[in-house]
Amino acid sequence: MSSPVPPSAPPVKFWRDPTKRALVFQLVLLCAVAAFIGLIVNNTLTNLSTRGITTGFDFLDDPAGFAIAQSLIPYAETDTYGRTFVVGLLNTLLVSFLGIIGATLLGFVIGVARLSPNWLIARLASAYVELFRNIPLLLQMFFWYFAVLRTLPGPRDSLNLGDSIFLNVRGLYLPEPLPNAGFHWVWLALLLAVVVSVWLVRFNHQRQEATGQRLPVGWMVSGLVILLPSVTFVALGAPLEWNYPALRGFNFRGGMTVIPEFLALWLSLTVYTAAFIAEIVRSGIQAISHGQTEAAHALGIKDSLTLRLVIIPQAMRVIIPPLTSQYLNLTKNSSLATAIGYPDLVSVFAGTTLNQTGQAIEVIAITMLVYLTISLSVSFFMNWFNKRMALVER
Repeated sequence: MSSPVPPSAPPVKFWRDPTKRALVFQLVLLCAVAAFIGLIVNNTLTNLSTRGITTGFDFLDDPAGFAIAQSLIPYAETDTYGRTFVVGLLNTLLVSFLGIIGATLLGFVIGVARLSPNWLIARLASAYVELFRNIPLLLQMFFWYFAVLRTLPGPRDSLNLGDSIFLNVRGLYLPEPLPNAGFHWVWLALLLAVVVSVWLVRFNHQRQEATGQRLPVGWMVSGLVILLPSVTFVALGAPLEWNYPALRGFNFRGGMTVIPEFLALWLSLTVYTAAFIAEIVRSGIQAISHGQTEAAHALGIKDSLTLRLVIIPQAMRVIIPPLTSQYLNLTKNSSLATAIGYPDLVSVFAGTTLNQTGQAIEVIAITMLVYLTISLSVSFFMNWFNKRMALVER
């Protein structure tokens, strides 16, 4: 005799099914967001049409009509707004790149100095961190620009070094190198020296893992990078001339000019960010067990080699993630340059270009996209570097 079939469960009503109910709520929310965005776009287009402002990117081909104090590429007032965008972008990348290098080097030195057994060095490093970390960046920028650089003497009373380098209220004047025919061989020699140095470092690392012996690779790399280009330079008859700055009339002519706005921005970004990097380095070193140092000393390794070969490589896995945030902050903080007149992307493009063209939406959208791209690129590189530095367990 067959067992009775159990009655089937009654069907669940639509609104009592959590999966279907959640799907409906998500569709409603998506429609609401789309309607809100459509309302904003429609309102914006209506206001632009009422004011007679056309949309699009055709304005990038119009002549700019204004000068820019610093340009890494040739630029004249008759160039287009598109060229002003390139000029501002390159100026932003330049100060950000040099700021990252300067802040990293100074931050590592200060961070290691904070852990120095020397009482005076440790206290001076601590004072540096507490002073510059707690003063707003904009005030530091004003200090370097107005209190330091704007108080320098005029061109006729310039501070000079060997009658070749001059510093005054209008900027820093340096000799400009002018390569002659054949100088490209010097660059090729330098590139070859770098390639051989990279191979030598890897070979030394593999040799150390296999035999426990190390080559004086630091001296060998330094000799390659310095001697090979130098020998090539001398063998070619020194194909390089120098254009020295000279005072003519009321200003200097010739050479290279570093404007005071760039110096003030670079110094403030470097000094300010280095204070945070110093704390990151200090905490990263202290995160490593003291037994690592004691083990290195027990093997007779010097303090300098212990720090460079044992402590720092392990501390990098702690240092790199917050270091990435500081690099991103430095790049975005460079937009404060407009406060002292440095011609960066915000000042030149999102400032002067926007005011002259009235294309606010296009200009701001491009500027935001540029900073987003720079930040994502820095994050991608630092994440790749972090994976390369991560400890691999065997």
